[in-house]
Amino acid sequence: MSYAAKYLEVACAIAQKIDLEQIEKMIATILDVRAKGGRLFFIGVGGSAANCSHAVNDFRKIAGIECYAPVDNVAELTARTNDEGWESVFTGYLRVSKLNAKDALMVLSVGGGDRERNISPNIVAALELAKERGARIMGIVGRNGGHTAQVADACIIIPTISDDMITPQAEGWQGMIWHMLVSDPRILLNANKWESQVPAIEGARAAGKSSAVFAEN
Repeated sequence: MSYAAKYLEVACAIAQKIDLEQIEKMIATILDVRAKGGRLFFIGVGGSAANCSHAVNDFRKIAGIECYAPVDNVAELTARTNDEGWESVFTGYLRVSKLNAKDALMVLSVGGGDRERNISPNIVAALELAKERGARIMGIVGRNGGHTAQVADACIIIPTISDDMITPQAEGWQGMIWHMLVSDPRILLNANKWESQVPAIEGARAAGKSSAVFAEN
């Protein structure tokens, strides 16, 4: 079996094991945050940090929810790292943002944080602050979920099917799940560009125009 075939086989196996009850809990939490005028804060490191930036775009533009990712402010991120230490980068941001009980923290992480092993201590510190402030906690994490899974109100743990694909599958499924959430009809407020074009394209086809001609016009 080629690596590509195995990768897709593992992805299919993961799809069969995703906890749909946790998905529903996340949807309910997100809807409640929006209804109360709260905010979503996305935190993660490495590839997961990039996923946070993408997710913020989607939830702001498509779902109409005020969202932020501390990693997007590289000046503040590096200043806090330099002056106060890596562990403080999220808590410092969240304190200034006045994180409160109307808000929710979404963790995107492969390991979920582990203070004892000094793995993503900044995530652990942010989770502790969220609990202290009464903010809801959600997570999309890999392996056993780490500290995130222990304290979250709703958490999707990407099951480990193959030990040599833990990170790519976990980070890939972060994208799959947040896209699932933000495009759920209960959350989605503004249709994506291409989906919003479908009725017009079908109308053009019915009138005898090709989609290419329609796009040019």
